[in-house]
Amino acid sequence: MILNSNLMLYIKFCSFKKKITFYARFSQRVIREERLRDDLKYYFMSPCEKYRARRHIPWKMGVQILKIVMITTQLVLFGLNNQLVVSYKEENTMALKNLFIKGYSGVDEDDFSIAVYTQRDVYDSLFYVLDQYSQLGELSVGAISYAEDEDGLLLPLTVCKEYYKRGSLKPSDEAYDIDAQLETRMFFFLTFLIVNFKLPSFFNILLFFRLVNIKVTFNLKGINLQTVRSRELPDCYSFYVMITFDNESHSGKVKLYLDIDAESSACRDWKISGTAQKNTHYLLVFDGFVILVCIISTTLCTRSIILAVRLLQRFSQFFQEHFDRKVCEDDQKEFLNGWYVLVIVSDVLTIIGSILKMEIQAKSLTSYDVCSIFLGTSTLLVWVGVIRYLGYFQKYNVLILTMKAAFPKVLRFCCCAGMIYLGYTFCGWIVLGPYHEKFEGLSRVAECLFSLLNGDDMFTTFAQLKDKNILVWLFSRAYLYSFISLFIYMVLSLFIALITDSYETIKKYQSDGFPLTDLQKFLREHKDFPVVDDFSEKDVEPKCSTFCCCKRYDSSPSDLIKL
Repeated sequence: MILNSNLMLYIKFCSFKKKITFYARFSQRVIREERLRDDLKYYFMSPCEKYRARRHIPWKMGVQILKIVMITTQLVLFGLNNQLVVSYKEENTMALKNLFIKGYSGVDEDDFSIAVYTQRDVYDSLFYVLDQYSQLGELSVGAISYAEDEDGLLLPLTVCKEYYKRGSLKPSDEAYDIDAQLETRMFFFLTFLIVNFKLPSFFNILLFFRLVNIKVTFNLKGINLQTVRSRELPDCYSFYVMITFDNESHSGKVKLYLDIDAESSACRDWKISGTAQKNTHYLLVFDGFVILVCIISTTLCTRSIILAVRLLQRFSQFFQEHFDRKVCEDDQKEFLNGWYVLVIVSDVLTIIGSILKMEIQAKSLTSYDVCSIFLGTSTLLVWVGVIRYLGYFQKYNVLILTMKAAFPKVLRFCCCAGMIYLGYTFCGWIVLGPYHEKFEGLSRVAECLFSLLNGDDMFTTFAQLKDKNILVWLFSRAYLYSFISLFIYMVLSLFIALITDSYETIKKYQSDGFPLTDLQKFLREHKDFPVVDDFSEKDVEPKCSTFCCCKRYDSSPSDLIKL
């Protein structure tokens, strides 16, 4: 009897120990689960809700707002300076065309400045260039002069004549004998030699049926003084001017081109009074502060991405251990916040653009176009990132959700429609290119068709086609009518229908509720998140403070996640 009673006590003790172990493990699991829920719900909160919950200041949102103001200000300041540079180059190009091209009307005829049709006009235009160059100091009203080498000697003007090596031509007998090998002959002139040189006798040896082109090149120097008004140090410019007499087509039409390659640099010897130098120092300090803010923003966003990856690992491990399954792709995407990636990319572009801008202001670089691309793209991404904060409002969030839902379908649709578009592009270029200026190149054809797709220049495109070839004219009508009918009435309508369908789906989900994923179901079992202050029942209603952009709702975690 004593043995039996001891055995019963031992069995009860073991059973009690197992229960204690089970309850201990269960309580640990519950605590771990609750902690995971707390961290997940806090991660998916808006900045204002995080502040209400734990009084954590939304530094990331504050940095983004400060960055928007600073980057936009930086872009405006650089844009105003860049406009002065571009206008200076364009106005100098126009001035040099009027100075060196005889008979220039102020407007280019096509992609060339002017065309001549007689031998006398070719000679006169060539002599006119040389004569104007010799009198540049007396004719030009701009701050421009001849270029010198390092020894202080004037750089010569160069005339390069390119022609076929040998040939004879008899159109009346339909006979020709041409050696296709090209030869080049160069002549160098200084200003004091041009005045006394016998130019007509020197160039009368031109054989136009062998002549391919004549290129006149010379170097000039200039100073952009207009930047002084904006309290910037003036730049010194080197102009590499090339005037081309193009006779490659041998059609009786010689085209004249004037091309300028302008390079800016810091002036070697300068003196200026006023506040220009101080203003440059202030701008350099401002750009350095922009770089610092971008580094802070990148650090905060990188920290958030690392936190999201760790939360995803914890959530995946919890599901694998307790539910024996993997987290679905939709739930995994909730942790990969594309807005943070967008902010990091914009920060990197801003840092690179700011460094280039500082080098330009210090006169170490002249890459205005490269700098403007970096700064412009970064500003675009920064302002697009503002949509993220507008998305915390349910009404503004419709745009983000619609774009997110429609993008995969629109992308697949565009791939299919793009094949038809490319077919029309190649067909229009090969058939209509010789007869219509809008179809002369593949890029121009694509631009013309895109304009037609949006309803622009329809009548002009029809009317400008040359009707000398009746077969091509009939084909053009069938081509244009079929493209307009297909893309406007069918392709474009289907494109809009895809977006409209996604919009209606999102509106329905907002009224009836979004489909719940495993992550949302897991968060729905969580109690109300503890806050610092105690709220009464009336505080359950939506609230919005003067300084906070986010309304506080007693909403489910799924509403937080879909933001």
